[in-house]
Amino acid sequence: MKDIERVCSFLDEAGTYYLATVEGDQPRVRPFGTVLLCKDRLYIQTGKIKPVSKQLAANPKAEICAFKDGQWLRVSGELENDDDRNVKVAMLEKMPSLKAMYSPDDGNMQMLFFKNAVATFSSFTSAPETVKL
Repeated sequence: MKDIERVCSFLDEAGTYYLATVEGDQPRVRPFGTVLLCKDRLYIQTGKIKPVSKQLAANPKAEICAFKDGQWLRVSGELENDDDRNVKVAMLEKMPSLKAMYSPDDGNMQMLFFKNAVATFSSFTSAPETVKL
């Protein structure tokens, strides 16, 4: 299994991860659950009208963190917008509950992928393992 597949699988199994951004000099953290592996990239999804979208436009550096089974994963890097309709459709197919809020053509659905990303798997019982995505 490739590192990016392992990261995506961990996030899928965890169900919820926390996305950290910056607004001015104030950190902002919120729960997310959208994750997609497409075009060999790790994607998350949000709405362009949300504050998180504006925060990432001002400063694309972000970090996510998820926890499951005594292990946690942090992924840090820059989030870049991708308006590819096919990626939006793939996210909606993977997570049909999003269809109540988003559509690939609504002008609001935003797909963001990690670039220059590093993922670190950690636990209290073993040394951290870092991989580049």
